[in-house]
Amino acid sequence: MPQTFSFLTRFEFRLASGLCHTRWMTRSPGKQRLMLKWFKRCADAGHLPARSLYGRVLLARGVSPQDKSTGARYVLQAAQEGDSHAQFQAGCLYEYGCNQYQPNEHHAVTWYARAGENGHHQAAERLAQAYLGGELGLAQDPARAEAWAQYADHLAGQTLLEAPQAAPLTH
Repeated sequence: MPQTFSFLTRFEFRLASGLCHTRWMTRSPGKQRLMLKWFKRCADAGHLPARSLYGRVLLARGVSPQDKSTGARYVLQAAQEGDSHAQFQAGCLYEYGCNQYQPNEHHAVTWYARAGENGHHQAAERLAQAYLGGELGLAQDPARAEAWAQYADHLAGQTLLEAPQAAPLTH
């Protein structure tokens, strides 16, 4: 039975993902609620891409503070499970703060580094920028900034290259 459930969950996620890119589906609030219901059901079933996507949607478009808190919880769960998009969003969450999550530079750097190491282009760019400008509690380090920038360029070109190591924070 778990394999059937897993297949149905994956099928529902693919269906909802495909439909969310069609114009006739996105114009109707009722149809949008239906898609979010599908994404939530898949996320609650443990489908990692659904958990990541649903959390990011709630964080970005949630109306109430409760929606944003729920989105943050889904994003952090997906980030801990290794989803690079969720890891990048977790970095943003801790960089800027959100509801019950106060800004925390150490956590932000950790999540950006994990996302970058997992191939997330924007995370690698953010770390390059942080090292260049001495942001997020990192000391200015032009060499590390250049290494992360080169890695980001390789990610943009889809060329495999080992990620640079993030430095420990020094406050």
